[in-house]
Amino acid sequence: MLVAGNWKMNLDLAAARQLTAGLVSSIGKPEKTLVAICPPFVDLDATYSILHGSGIRMGAQNMHESDSGAYTGEVSASMLRAVGCHYVILGHSERREYFGETNEIVSRKAIQAHRHRLVPIVCVGESLAQRDADRQNAVVEEQVRQSLDGLTVSQGSELVLAYEPVWAIGTGRTASPEQVESMHTHIRSLLVELFGQKTGYAIDILYGGSVKPGNASELFARSNVDGGLIGGAALNAEDFASIVKSAELAA
Repeated sequence: MLVAGNWKMNLDLAAARQLTAGLVSSIGKPEKTLVAICPPFVDLDATYSILHGSGIRMGAQNMHESDSGAYTGEVSASMLRAVGCHYVILGHSERREYFGETNEIVSRKAIQAHRHRLVPIVCVGESLAQRDADRQNAVVEEQVRQSLDGLTVSQGSELVLAYEPVWAIGTGRTASPEQVESMHTHIRSLLVELFGQKTGYAIDILYGGSVKPGNASELFARSNVDGGLIGGAALNAEDFASIVKSAELAA
């Protein structure tokens, strides 16, 4: 089980420190669940100074595919490693929609993250129009295959997948547990095909569509749902700690 909080473009330095301290106090050191938070770039260093030695790991929300260079405004994998990142979110639906990231770009970033011993959290998911057209399985399969193209993974801990139906992010809508389970089972079969049975079954598949304290337990109890990529609820220490507790009970 993995519960990762995506803070998106929220919280200045003071607020980030306050929330991080609250999370460390509220969550402690879970026994059966991995926990991570992914603050904005400017908060990473200060956040890590509070997280260090706790049971919570840190991740970033994006990175560039190159080692270095004239890429104004970008950060590299080595930079993220240097400030204490363990994970990096790649291919989030907002990056795909607002910044034109393609599966091919995500693939290059995932390979680069792996080279630098960062664990990529690769996001996939369909739009409402694609769901209504009953194309969700085909859309997600294409994203999984192309976003992971060229990536070599020898053990499950080196990769995380996150299923985020675009229509259930920030809208208050949540895919039904049955819909989530069906898609996660589909993704699992693809991971087994791509990486073999042992590794494919060991890769965590997170659900990332408006997970809240009120629905976390039911979602995490479903087959092939190995935790959550949490958005809005990750900005509240009490709510996020409650979701982690649900994951602990389901693990």
